[in-house]
Amino acid sequence: MYFAIKHLHITCVILSGTGFFLRGLLMANSSPWLGRRWMKVLPHINDTLLLAAAIGLVVMTEQYPFVDAWVTAKVFGLIAYIILGSVALKAGRTQQMRLAAWLGALATFGYVVSVALTKNPWGIFSLAGG
Repeated sequence: MYFAIKHLHITCVILSGTGFFLRGLLMANSSPWLGRRWMKVLPHINDTLLLAAAIGLVVMTEQYPFVDAWVTAKVFGLIAYIILGSVALKAGRTQQMRLAAWLGALATFGYVVSVALTKNPWGIFSLAGG
């Protein structure tokens, strides 16, 4: 059961990141596609599955936020990603602000993935020390 949930989680991460990247490109080009209902609903469905799988993995592995540093880092990274993503796709007042938030969210997404892969709260930055 663990491997099924882990693969669901990984698949949802890939879909979430790819979807966010594509929606950012649509935003940058002021595409009317961003206003389509399915474009707004599908990410929420995927992210709900992603969160459910994450909670399942946390319970199964008994690695909890505020107990295991790398899981804590992922949670704080996720919060930053959500805030930046919201500014990028909704709340940013100017195109320049939305683009900057989009790039910041993509960098944060990469950091969170690197934390998951290294199981180190420094993520990609832990590899720089050699």
